[in-house]
Amino acid sequence: MSIEVNNESALPADEEALARLGRFLLDALYVHPEADLSIILVDEDAIEKLHIEWMDLPGPTDVLSFPMDELRPGSPGRPTPAGVLGDIVLCPQVAAQQAETAGHSMEDELLLLTTHGVLHLLGYDHAEPEEEAEMFGLQRHLLSDFLGKDAPKETRS
Repeated sequence: MSIEVNNESALPADEEALARLGRFLLDALYVHPEADLSIILVDEDAIEKLHIEWMDLPGPTDVLSFPMDELRPGSPGRPTPAGVLGDIVLCPQVAAQQAETAGHSMEDELLLLTTHGVLHLLGYDHAEPEEEAEMFGLQRHLLSDFLGKDAPKETRS
C-alpha cells in the first residue's frame, strides 16, 4: 500500500499521523494492500481553484476527493482489487477555522476530513439523509477506532 502525504500549505500538519490514518482506513475497509492513496494539503487559493474547476462552487472548501479506479470497500474474504484509490486534497486553513468552531484541534479536524475523503473515494456520499446517516456513522466509528476515543464532531454536512 502506498500512501503519499504532501504538505504544500503554509501551515504545519502531522503528515505521519495522516499516513497512519490512511493505512488504518484502507485496512479497516479491506482495500487491497497494493492500493495507492495520495493526501495533499494546500492553501486556500489552491483549493478554491479546484473547488471552482471541479464542483463549480465558489470559495475555498475543507476537503475534495478525486477517485481514480472507482474502488469500493471490500470484505474480509474479498478485498478490493489493487489499484489507485485516488487523491484527497485538504485545506488546513479551512480545517483550522472549522476546528475552532467545533471546539477541537486542527489535527483532529484534518483526521476527520481525511476519513471523510477516503469514504468519498470509496463511493460513499451524503446527498440523501440515509446516505448521510450511513457515511457519517461509519466515519465516526472508523475515526473513534483509530483514535481510541470519541471522534471529533462533524462541522458540516
